[in-house]
Amino acid sequence: MADRRQVLRIGAVAAAAPALTAAVGAPALANGHDRATSEVFGHRGASGYRPEHTLASYELAARLGADYLEPDLVSTKDHVLVCRHEPEIGGTTDVSSHPEFAGRKKTVLLDGISTTGWFTEDFTLAELKTLRAVERLPSVRQRNTLYNGLFEVPTFEEMLHLRARLSKELGRDLGVIPETKHPTYHRRLGLELETPLLRTLDRFGLNHRGAKVWIQSFESVNLHDIRPRTKVNLVFLTSASGSPFNDTKTYAQYLTPAGLKDLSRYVDGIGPDKAQIIPRNADNTLGTPTSLVRDAHAAGVKVIPYTFRAENQFLPADYQVGTDPNAYGKAIDEQITFLRTGIDGLFTDQSDIGVLARKLRG
Repeated sequence: MADRRQVLRIGAVAAAAPALTAAVGAPALANGHDRATSEVFGHRGASGYRPEHTLASYELAARLGADYLEPDLVSTKDHVLVCRHEPEIGGTTDVSSHPEFAGRKKTVLLDGISTTGWFTEDFTLAELKTLRAVERLPSVRQRNTLYNGLFEVPTFEEMLHLRARLSKELGRDLGVIPETKHPTYHRRLGLELETPLLRTLDRFGLNHRGAKVWIQSFESVNLHDIRPRTKVNLVFLTSASGSPFNDTKTYAQYLTPAGLKDLSRYVDGIGPDKAQIIPRNADNTLGTPTSLVRDAHAAGVKVIPYTFRAENQFLPADYQVGTDPNAYGKAIDEQITFLRTGIDGLFTDQSDIGVLARKLRG
């Protein structure tokens, strides 16, 4: 059974052996997209190997070959954008062990869902910097708990400084794909995300059409409103069920041929749940691809599904190995299967697996 070290070694060999690409060949995909268009997006950095949304996670993703680094953005009380999966930070920092912040625990309606914990909007940046990141899924990624307490909560600006340094060191232009998290929630707090996001991109010379930048959101209104303010790529994230917050249309309606055509007026791509590309059968095995990739490409919209993870519990039954839900299964094979549908990229917690799958697909 391949463990994490074996996968890392495989990824390192693949990165060091460009001849592998020639040996495997680079066949065109059925929809005309070639392998170069399928990019690897480091989901929250290399969150399979380091606590997510830390500079260590982003750096490792870049060194493992990710084309893009993904920071989720939320706001502090003093309106600074920081990289966290959610505004609630009880599960991603050690805030619960800080008695000075015990009184800030509260319950809010986060996009209509009652959520209890500590929230970034109640902390200044200086206060957040006294906290340290912890692994969000300790029962799944026990090895990641080795790094608990070592890394700060980074600002978006710090992340972009890291991106610039690594681009120079690695000799390739690293992309960045920030997600505006719960934009309506933040706007109602007077902490809207779009203006500081665009101003930060401006300062780094990244707010232009040629920049290797995507801005993503699960709220279409958010993207519609930001379109006149920037020429960078925009991607609409979709769920396999439900609707965007405060929206009368379902995600399924957005992904019909007519819905995709409408989306193409203001977005450049969609980021669907991978089950919307290839759904699961009743027995949890991988089913038959839908027409979504073909329909999106017909509308001129790129397709970048999420989230590819190596652990058995996240894989289809026919790609699992053994009975341990946290052991690695046939993650490379799963990603190859999805890449062959013609997707334009994929979000993965283990960037080295995505890089290797891209090399090996036939």
